[in-house]
Amino acid sequence: MALTPGLQRCSGNHALLVSATLDDKPPVLPLLGSWTRLSVSGQHYAGDLTARTDEPLPFLDDAFDLVLLRHALEVSSTPQEMLEEASRVLAPGGVLALTGLHPFSAWLPWMMWRTRGHSPTMHSPLLLERWVRRRELEIERIERVGRLWPSSRAGIESTHALGGGYLLIARKRRRMATPIRLKPKTLPATVNVGLAPGARRNAAS
Repeated sequence: MALTPGLQRCSGNHALLVSATLDDKPPVLPLLGSWTRLSVSGQHYAGDLTARTDEPLPFLDDAFDLVLLRHALEVSSTPQEMLEEASRVLAPGGVLALTGLHPFSAWLPWMMWRTRGHSPTMHSPLLLERWVRRRELEIERIERVGRLWPSSRAGIESTHALGGGYLLIARKRRRMATPIRLKPKTLPATVNVGLAPGARRNAAS
């Protein structure tokens, strides 16, 4: 709920959701066309297609107008490489959105208890900010969101200074237009008035 308002102006034909869960659904954004959905499952991606997580994403450069990584970095064995691939497939001017659990929150002991000590790797937003700035991305919004601690109605639903989750939105820089170097055109020599082309003045005059 905290994520959707920041993405309402995203537009384009294609968007990519990479999530930690297989049944995750993308947000409803009226200006976006179709979604491609992937989930991280061990060393593989599942969902609309299958691929290995230790290989580049099977998409062309600049293929998506929006890339949403929802808790995906937490379950990835190579989070920096995943972030780099997300930047590669993001079109210039497109938006990258990241969500996850904040490592310095009351959610960490709860996650340790739920997963018997095998909780996902939580990344600090400050660390993610450094990773993002190394790519062709400019951060537009970064904040903590969600409830202070887990409950039966847990969820990322509002902004809170001590919320259990984080939200980061960045935009890929547009490529600078390369100026065209014009080749000078050779102009014909000026012909004196009254002389036909190729004629010469009388040497005796």
